This record gives sequence, structure tokens and C-alpha cells, in this order.
Amino acid sequence: MSPIILNEPFRAVFYAPYYVAEARGAFARQGLALRIETAGDPNAAAGNLLSGRADVAWSGPMRPMLERSRDPASPLRTFCAVVMRDPFLLVGRGERPGFRIEDLATLRIGVTAEVPTPWWCLQDDIRRAGLRPEALDLVQGRSMAENAEAVLDGEIDVALLFEPFASRMEARGGAVWYAAANRGPTAYSALYAAAPRIEERRDAMLGMVRALAEALDWVEGAAPEAIAEAIAPRFADLDPSILLGSVRRYKGLGLWSTTPVLPREALDRLAGAMISSGAMTHHPGYESCIDHALVRDALGAGRVGDP
Repeated sequence: MSPIILNEPFRAVFYAPYYVAEARGAFARQGLALRIETAGDPNAAAGNLLSGRADVAWSGPMRPMLERSRDPASPLRTFCAVVMRDPFLLVGRGERPGFRIEDLATLRIGVTAEVPTPWWCLQDDIRRAGLRPEALDLVQGRSMAENAEAVLDGEIDVALLFEPFASRMEARGGAVWYAAANRGPTAYSALYAAAPRIEERRDAMLGMVRALAEALDWVEGAAPEAIAEAIAPRFADLDPSILLGSVRRYKGLGLWSTTPVLPREALDRLAGAMISSGAMTHHPGYESCIDHALVRDALGAGRVGDP
């Protein structure tokens, strides 16, 4: 049987459970011949699934939801929750105790250009705090690396970043003011694939769910040091102390799901942010976007329950 081609959109610390599943042999124990390929960005991963160049990918549940809001016949389906809280952070120069979202009204904010979801979610937080995102002083179109430097240079006040940028900034005098994970459940990363490929390679997809369930169980009980050690080969160019700090922060924030079941609440919160941002006009619905049956069949109805 040909290997399963699994696309990662890009390399990121918050994707740790996927790397753990590979590093600790969980995929192999399910009899999976798996090849992880880096697509470069979420758009490329989705294109690879639709063209058949990849069997499955991990990315934000935003992708099938966005596609199905535009075209109800889209074959993309999400399954197997992994990251169910937002990994992005607002990082500024020096400590700012008592920071509130409302404080952004008087600050210059660097918004990441690499991916849309963190800004969709933050602008929703901003609206819920009674502010208008379009009235804020936003710097857009720059990368996270550029925004991090701009904060440290005093050009902007605060930047929207994920790890390891935040830990690197802390080492140079920066400080985390706000963790988006603290808003609560937000569907941020799961597996997804085209429905015909899910059926064609269903046994392999079931094995992937079981492998990630094993990895999530291990991550839940493991110390940050053990998680960092397991994923270190995927981050060979990253200072081990920065990697450990990044993992420690994310574990402390409860970033990683304890079950492959994707909570309805988490998807609805993401959908609300996408609608308020104008990214989509309506929520196509949980049942339309999520293949819950695949997780139920992989793990058994007794363990899975209702989403």
C-alpha cells in the first residue's frame, strides 16, 4: 500500500502533538507508512488535498468551514481535534500588569501577515470589548519576525505572535501581555481531508485518529521537558531553552486537546470570529464541516460521546 502523505502547513511549536505522534512511534504502531511534507502555507495544503497530491493535512478547521460556506459541495472535512485554544500572544516591551483588550485603543499594533486566523479571532475579542478594530492603529502586511523587531525597536507598541517569537522577545526585554488561549475553546488545528479520500483510505484515517489520541494522552501527562525533547528534532535550529520555554507556556495555557473530539463550542467560537471579520457570511454548521463519525469509529462510542 502506498504511504499516507500528510501535509503540515508550516513548522510551528503549537503543532507539538503531531510531531510527538511521529517521534514516539504512534503512527507506526497503527501500521501507517506515513510521510510528512511541509506545504508552506494552509492554502497550498488545501490545494494538495483537492488535487490528490496529499491524502490528509493538519490545519485550522477554518479551512473546510470557509470552503463550505462558499460552496456547500466542497469535499473537505475536518476530524481529530488537536489544538483547541488559540496559540497567539500579544507581546510588548516590558511588563504591563493588568492589561486589558480595551487598552489596544491607544496602542500601535502589529498584526501578523502569515495567516489570517489570529487576526480574525483577535478582532472578534476587540469587538466584544466594545472597540471597533477599524478604528485602531494597525500595522498590517508584516511578518511576525518583522513585528517582533519593530516592538523591540519602539516602532510599534505590541505585536500578535506565536511561539517561539514570544520567548525570543522575552529574552530581549519583551513581555507577554495577553494570551488568546485564555478566551476559552477556539478550534485551531485538526486533521482534514477530502471526503472521497477519507472513504478510500478509511482504515488509515482511523489509524491516524488512534495515533493522535495516544499522542494527546501522552502530552497531557508529560512534563514540558519531555515534550520539548520529543519534538526537538523538528526544531534543530531553535535554541533548546527557547523551545522548552515555548512548550512550557503552551502546556500551561492548556493549548492541546485531551481528546480527538472537536467540541461544538470551539468551532462555533471560530465561526463567530470569521463572520464578524467578514471572512464568511454564515456558519455552514458543525455537521456540515466535521466528520465526527470517523473519530467515534476509531475510538468507540463509549469513549467519544457527543461533541
